[in-house]
Amino acid sequence: MNAGATASLLEVENLTLTFGGVKALRGVSFQVKEGSVTSVIGPNGAGKTSVFNTISGFYKPSAGSISFNGRSILGMTPPQRAALGLARSFQNIALFRGMTVLDNIKLGRHCHLKTGPLAALFYTPAARREEEALRQEIEERIIDFLEIDHIRKAPVSALSYGLQKRVELARALAMRPKLLLLDEPVAGMNREETEDMARFILEVRREWGVTVLMVEHDMGLVMDLSDHVVVLNFGQVIADGKPSEVQSNPEVIKAYLGAGDIEALRLRFAKAAQVGVQVAA
Repeated sequence: MNAGATASLLEVENLTLTFGGVKALRGVSFQVKEGSVTSVIGPNGAGKTSVFNTISGFYKPSAGSISFNGRSILGMTPPQRAALGLARSFQNIALFRGMTVLDNIKLGRHCHLKTGPLAALFYTPAARREEEALRQEIEERIIDFLEIDHIRKAPVSALSYGLQKRVELARALAMRPKLLLLDEPVAGMNREETEDMARFILEVRREWGVTVLMVEHDMGLVMDLSDHVVVLNFGQVIADGKPSEVQSNPEVIKAYLGAGDIEALRLRFAKAAQVGVQVAA
């Protein structure tokens, strides 16, 4: 798969994260090319979610730098990073379960709203116009794109797990992202739900021009969708390259299997691809 992109939208350099005396990340460096789908993989505890939390501003690194669209974002809060065009989903669904699907999605746009709290409270004409424009965009573009019009008025608590993950993606898209961070987007999904999510991810990149950075354990999905793969183990990058290069890397084999049995991992990847998603590039 060729994204046809050369410029780096995100650059992570020598990122180190320490909790007490434990180093969760050790000099992690990688780039995310604009217009690409880049996946971060690795065994449990490798540091994948720590990387995401550091990029999105929930963790403050001990050392290193993070540049987004050519600008350092280390001193910025999560809302400030979101306003620049960095959006994410979470491994554990983080929706307001008592609110409707539409209201959850609308929350994603708050970082871009121009109406102040006072105008919103009294629902001034300017606030009303902004609200109507937002709702129209969400209903006509995002809800239609993700095929969730039939549940837009339903409370999130009444939805299946797979639909909740789709709503979370919708909320992230409402933020108008340039870079979309997806933390295990198909975890816990059945095959049909996984295929739908894979299709949406590719279309977000192709039709919306959004760059995707993804953490995922489903090797079939990773190998089918990714232009680039970064492999972590014990908080360090052990491989960085195209999917075909990474899956035959001896260090990756050792991290996943505990031994340098390249053929065993190749068979594992092949099996994952057969039973996983089948998505055209």
